Amino acid sequence: MKSQKVEQGIEAIKEENLDEIKKNLQEAKAKIDKFQKNLLKKFDKYIAGIALLPPKKEDKGKVDLFVLFDDSDSKKMHKLELKDRLFSITKSIAEEADKNFVVELALLSELKQDCFDSKWELIGLVGIGMILYDPNHLLAAVKISEVHKNMVLKKFDKYIVSYVAAGSLFRGEKANDIDVYVIVDDTDVKRMPRFELKEKLRAIIISQGFEASAITKVDKKFHIQVYILTDFWEGIKDANPVFFTFLRDGVPLYDRGVFMPWKLMLEMGRIKPSPEAIDVFMSTGERILESVQYRLRDILEKDIYWAVLNPSQAALMLYGVNPPTPKETIDLMEDIFVKKEKLLEKKYVDTLAKIRKFYKDLEHEKIKKITGKEVDEMLKESEDYLARIRKLFDQIEKKKEEEDIIQIYDASRKIIGDVLALNKINSKDLEKGISKLVSKGELDKKFSVMFKDLTNAKNEYKKGKLSRAEIDKIRKDSRLFIRTLLDYIQFKRARELERVTIRVKCDNKLGEVMLFDNTAFIIEDSAKKDKIGKGKIGSDGSIINIEQSNLEELENFIAKEKIPKNVFIKEKTFESLKTIFGKDIEILVGY
Repeated sequence: MKSQKVEQGIEAIKEENLDEIKKNLQEAKAKIDKFQKNLLKKFDKYIAGIALLPPKKEDKGKVDLFVLFDDSDSKKMHKLELKDRLFSITKSIAEEADKNFVVELALLSELKQDCFDSKWELIGLVGIGMILYDPNHLLAAVKISEVHKNMVLKKFDKYIVSYVAAGSLFRGEKANDIDVYVIVDDTDVKRMPRFELKEKLRAIIISQGFEASAITKVDKKFHIQVYILTDFWEGIKDANPVFFTFLRDGVPLYDRGVFMPWKLMLEMGRIKPSPEAIDVFMSTGERILESVQYRLRDILEKDIYWAVLNPSQAALMLYGVNPPTPKETIDLMEDIFVKKEKLLEKKYVDTLAKIRKFYKDLEHEKIKKITGKEVDEMLKESEDYLARIRKLFDQIEKKKEEEDIIQIYDASRKIIGDVLALNKINSKDLEKGISKLVSKGELDKKFSVMFKDLTNAKNEYKKGKLSRAEIDKIRKDSRLFIRTLLDYIQFKRARELERVTIRVKCDNKLGEVMLFDNTAFIIEDSAKKDKIGKGKIGSDGSIINIEQSNLEELENFIAKEKIPKNVFIKEKTFESLKTIFGKDIEILVGY
């Protein structure tokens, strides 16, 4: 009987606590709703998302709210100033709703930059947080991508090279679909063909995507592309616009140091399409048009569109522009070939724009049906367009040939001038200098002949005496010539630096001191090169006034300053080394 009363008492306490919990949750929800309502009233369309983040240990009893602002059209105010102002107002609105509300604020551009800088902590918190407001489905995209990414990393661990968000995810646009792609390292796979590996991985990773959709209950289409590293690299080398778009527009949610270097190299113009790739893009148009008469909707939606787009991209690549997005292609064709170079009539760019609009209208279901007449009209316009682009290719090639020959002429003379350290470049001094390098055995005799051919090519081209084969040979020879002399300059500079470098060992670390005429650079740890100092060399040999420097400053100094032929190490120099590295130093000779 007593036991029954105790149980009834416990149940009564449980009911009381449950009612209190429900009451607290309802009050919290009302306060959060008030905060959200007032914030949206103040900023309206600039709010890209609001989420409830997991509570932090140090903020016990606090409610952590995350607010994402879209700053894509903010140009008048500095980002830091904008963020400070937004934070101040948002914090005030939060405190007005409840003193226990803690605000985490981020700008869309800042969130994107964090991913470029491998700072994924905030993205991770958003991924496990509760979405309160998400007008463009950005937070939902982040959530499902984070859940899926963690599943993939847990399954495949070290084989995942990069997990990248693509499309409109970080552009502040409304996302109808969510696109990500995964790059898997296959370089050490030996037990199965790469194609089989790719298909197996694709099946597993896509199935995990369905699981992530079920877990997060995000109802947007979640598209996952899986690439093995070797295929991805081949795609970049072959100038596939899809891969270039991935590199340019992609935002890494995880990266093992592969994606970002490629992305930066693309921005620097170091990844360029090959002539073979350009020919491939040009030829796809004609191959596709052969099958146009067999389709209607697919013809316009796929074949005709790509038939005019790929050659357009090929023309831009031939001109020297990296493969652009389809939307950019139209503007670039007009800006470069119509307005700047005056090589193309505007009506052809209008044709390209018309076909793209038709394609997008079909894609977005604005056009439900098409007629055979429309197909015939666009087929005819496409054929005229391709015929004109062929002529444009000839115009570009002729212009590029002349520019290439001039560049080869200038580059060849400049590189020899750099090797010989000439202040003024003239033909006699260059020829004498090369002959001297050949006689000393520092340069093969064939490069002397090659230099004469390269410098003569400019006059021969102007006279119209160079054939296409001869121009291609000159291009090839120039690459070998310049690459060889660059290697020679680097080798010579490295040898010169050896003369002025003292290597020091202390506490199992190797350091370096480079002594120039009046300046010394100190590298505390040669392996890391993260701590570099710069000081003055006194008349007695001591190293004084040491201040913090960095690797970039050192490299710029070496590039600009003349390296001394002789360096004398005085007693005060050794005393300075002991002060810098410690008393128990060892000087390494011939290391």
